[in-house]
Amino acid sequence: MKICTRLCLLSLICLPLLFTGCSTSRYSQKHDGAPKGGEIDFDSVADAIPKTEKLSRYGNPLTYVVRGKRYYRLASSEGYSEQGIASWYGTKFHGHRTSSGEPFDMYSMTAAHKTLPLPTYARVTNLDNQRSIIIKVNDRGPFHDERIIDLSYVAAGKLGILSKGTGRVEVVALTSAEPEKLPHYLLQVGAFQTQVNAIALKQKLLNRINYDTKVISARTGSGPIFRVQIGPFTNEKKAHTLKRHLIDDGFSGTIVIPSTINTSGERFH
Repeated sequence: MKICTRLCLLSLICLPLLFTGCSTSRYSQKHDGAPKGGEIDFDSVADAIPKTEKLSRYGNPLTYVVRGKRYYRLASSEGYSEQGIASWYGTKFHGHRTSSGEPFDMYSMTAAHKTLPLPTYARVTNLDNQRSIIIKVNDRGPFHDERIIDLSYVAAGKLGILSKGTGRVEVVALTSAEPEKLPHYLLQVGAFQTQVNAIALKQKLLNRINYDTKVISARTGSGPIFRVQIGPFTNEKKAHTLKRHLIDDGFSGTIVIPSTINTSGERFH
């Protein structure tokens, strides 16, 4: 069998025998690392948003072998929780195909895991600084006994483990019912009595940021009100960071509100 440069490039093809004889993996490769260029504002990168997805056609064999060791895919991610060491991967594999068939994007909130079904959404917490993120597991690895998860470059940056290379983490899988229980935060940039003014502010924001921005209509005792909101965010710190950026950019009325107290209404696109 042709020597594979990375386990994930095989795409697993749902056939365990493809792993037999795979003589190397991405962990024997050199020159992986961070991208060159300016610093990235990791707090501005949104967490993965958990959602119900079908299992990938690739990457989910019941069992597979790497380096002579056999791994067994979990039947379900429900109840999965584990503490251990996280590592990360970046430029060497950016754009390459992951085990789920998706291209690896080191700037996305993704990760590799040996046995969780693909995809699985999980909360990863750095046990040393208590930073917490939500990622999508769409790849296989890391194939080191002492490591339990391999994070994308950006995910590792948000957790604060880039410089050290590894970190102590807790990984908790989020089931399809879990996302509704996650705390969410919205940025409210303005509220208007006329829809046209709200839509104008929304467009102004879209020219500056790349976040989900919407106009929500609600009825009050004095008539309709149109709220311009950004989000939701599952990371409160990230919401406050963007709030500061918007205030510095002239949007002085921006506030952070928990989505649970947000007045519901009709959404205008």
